[in-house]
Amino acid sequence: MTILQPTPDTRPRRRRLVASPGAWLVWGGVVFFLVGLLGVVGSVVVNSFGTRWFDAWLPEGVTTRWYTQAWQDFGLSDLIVVTVQVAVAVVVLSLLIGVPAAYVLARRDFPGKKLIYLAFLLPILMPPITYGIPLATVLYKFGFAGNLSGVVLANLVPSVPFVIMTMTPFIEQIDPSIERAARMCGAGLRAVFVRILAPLLIPGILAAGILVLVRTVGMFELTFLTAGPDSQTLIVALFHSMSAAGIRAQQSVDAMAVIYTAMMLILLVIALRFVNPTQLVARVKEDPEP
Repeated sequence: MTILQPTPDTRPRRRRLVASPGAWLVWGGVVFFLVGLLGVVGSVVVNSFGTRWFDAWLPEGVTTRWYTQAWQDFGLSDLIVVTVQVAVAVVVLSLLIGVPAAYVLARRDFPGKKLIYLAFLLPILMPPITYGIPLATVLYKFGFAGNLSGVVLANLVPSVPFVIMTMTPFIEQIDPSIERAARMCGAGLRAVFVRILAPLLIPGILAAGILVLVRTVGMFELTFLTAGPDSQTLIVALFHSMSAAGIRAQQSVDAMAVIYTAMMLILLVIALRFVNPTQLVARVKEDPEP
């Protein structure tokens, strides 16, 4: 008696065109979020150019006078100058403090190193408001808050650890034998850092500086708690204009919001031109030589 064996099906199998319910749910949530976000941003942009807009898909007319009015009423030129001063000061001081500290953490092993890493991570991971209130209290007690120096000092608290965490992978990826060879040729620590490490660290320094710049311009909590009448940045002034409902036209407030959003988008585009996001999390698997 002969038993017939089933012949294998050699026809190519078609891929399933119907996704699982979980995938449809995830994609539906993503699409819903993007449509809602675009709707909110689009309504603000359209309203900033509209004359009147009630119970219609589009405003009755289009004008640019709200941007001129916002520039005059809010004093945007002074706000932009203060924002640039705070951001530049925070970037420079953060790099001057954070780069040498990152070098020490990347090249030296000492007791309590992991605890120091954890201490640097806390201001980055924690919401700024949790430590902003006691920090502002201390700054007001010693007379630093309420002016430009207080805003800069408050923004340094999360910015310096951010520079350290950003620069440490860049320093770890540089072969320590290059530094040893330079020392064998008679170069001192300063010459090694300025002539050898600095040129190699330029991409990391640019990445850290631009990211700190974006972070500082967008920092609201710490700036709001420590700023005075003459040291408000653009985002704090935008909050005050939104909270003072009825004093100014909503179109003027929306125009200011569009200017701030455009400023942040320009900074983000510049940051992505210089920053590779994968470099910020890249770490050398092997510990660097002491």
